[in-house]
Amino acid sequence: MPDPDEHIVVRDPAMLRLYEQATRAANAAISVLILGETGVGKELLVQSIHAQSARAREGFLSLNCAGMSETILEGELFGYERGSFSGAHQARAGVFEAVDRGTVFLDEVGELTLSAQAKLLRVLENRTVLRLGARKETVVDVRFLAATNRDLARAVESGSFRRDLLYRLNGFVLTVPPLRERRTEIEPIALHCLKRAFRELGLVETPRIDAAALRALREYSWPGNVRELRNAMERAAVLCSERTICRDHLPPEVLSLGRVPALASFAAPCTPSAPSAPSAPSAPSAPSAPSATDKPLKLALDSPHVCAHLSVREEVRARTRTLERARIVEALARFDGNQTKAARALGLSRRTLVARLSQYDLPRPRKMKDDKPSLS
Repeated sequence: MPDPDEHIVVRDPAMLRLYEQATRAANAAISVLILGETGVGKELLVQSIHAQSARAREGFLSLNCAGMSETILEGELFGYERGSFSGAHQARAGVFEAVDRGTVFLDEVGELTLSAQAKLLRVLENRTVLRLGARKETVVDVRFLAATNRDLARAVESGSFRRDLLYRLNGFVLTVPPLRERRTEIEPIALHCLKRAFRELGLVETPRIDAAALRALREYSWPGNVRELRNAMERAAVLCSERTICRDHLPPEVLSLGRVPALASFAAPCTPSAPSAPSAPSAPSAPSAPSATDKPLKLALDSPHVCAHLSVREEVRARTRTLERARIVEALARFDGNQTKAARALGLSRRTLVARLSQYDLPRPRKMKDDKPSLS
């Protein structure tokens, strides 16, 4: 059944039109095919259609067609008789029989094998199911909803998907736009995901997102769509020591607008954006390019909020250490092995830097004969 705690955020005009069309489709018995990239929210749309349909009080079953062997998948869909294959110790009804008069959602339908496609086509045309190993068909009454991120028209041309099955599935086609095309929904979706993440962490605070972090969220392309945004907010909730989400709580790829950054702080302290004061004149020196090491280094493990919830995000500790180690290596390389300058850029004392070198099993830089430093 659909998750009663799930919340659908619909603000974008294209999404409003989409859900209006979905409401119309819900009242008909026609099969619905939902297209869209991975993580855009196809399953939420499916749940909305079922909830508004005449079958809402009947069963709802979602089946992912990817990642199953052909025998197991066909057994799940159509059922099987005892002894029909190795391990079939007793007869079992398939999905279509178990959800009779209800709704079946076939997720990733484009991954079905040609054999399974042929049997599914028979169900769609005749409304009958033949169990594996059976001789007699069973009549079923099922509403079909399907979704895929594949180009089924191209799959038909390549011969990996049946044309007649596509015609049966796409009685009504709905295409969910990617998150990058509905940016007005980024903030409300992010806040909703944050509230859920805070609640799961046992926090009663009402989260907020500061202007700089919100700007970064809106500018990022979100190739993983809503699913990626939800993961980013769950991560931010773990890293945030207060109720405000800042830029430094966001994943590195979000801050780099999708480009893989050379290095980035995993959990730098959250500080308000403000213009920096002009520095005092100093002796001219060789200019150096800005780097991630210009920000003071702050371990996520220093945050009591993170420490309290490491059981929820156990990867925080390992990833934090990996990123800190990488930033130390970068800083030493940037300043030609000068530990004092590297420590200053990292926001550490020289003594702490030396301790970190020992902690991460990094050799202390030493001068070579050609007067160039070495980390070997």
